[in-house]
Amino acid sequence: MLKTLKILLLCLVAFIAGAVFVWWGLPKLGLPLLGTVSLGRPVASVLAHPLYSRPFMCSEHPAGQLPILGDDLGQDCLIIDFVTTGDRTWARPYRDQGLSNEDWFGWGEAVHSPCDCEVLQIKENPVLNQPGIPGNSRAANITLQTPDGIHFVLAHLGLFSVEVGQAVSYGQAIGTVGNNGFSRSPHVHVGAWKGVEGLQIRWDQQHVVR
Repeated sequence: MLKTLKILLLCLVAFIAGAVFVWWGLPKLGLPLLGTVSLGRPVASVLAHPLYSRPFMCSEHPAGQLPILGDDLGQDCLIIDFVTTGDRTWARPYRDQGLSNEDWFGWGEAVHSPCDCEVLQIKENPVLNQPGIPGNSRAANITLQTPDGIHFVLAHLGLFSVEVGQAVSYGQAIGTVGNNGFSRSPHVHVGAWKGVEGLQIRWDQQHVVR
């Protein structure tokens, strides 16, 4: 009986320690964790500098679809351009059939900082995906933090032009578009959060390419 109580007590202590680390320690380290926006609270937002200096489009993750900070309310953004085939013209993210990374208009393009931030961490991934075939390795990513504690994570970058600990300015180039990790095409995923709350990103229309 005493042995069983000791085991239960150890389990309780481990659970409490884990909970404290998840809800307090991870935000201090600038790392993503489970979000809370899908629990019914109003969705907060943050204004951000556009990722690209060319026209682009983004698809958004609804609240709770991917309940991890950095994914929850995140966006996947691709550069687009006009393509003409015969007598028809429309906007899309690639030329020809898009079967090579070079066919995608965003491939290798500069990625700009969404904020006046400090670079908290950078994870590189040299494994290159081909369009339409997602990888199974961790995406290359960079985590940024503003002076008031808002975090941004940008994923699937190819190259980085900044380093950990560096201060970056609003709109500064910080890397290039890549295609790695769980990605089917050259693009950038971006997510934002503060504390344990995911944030919806609004693009600063004063800086969007016209």
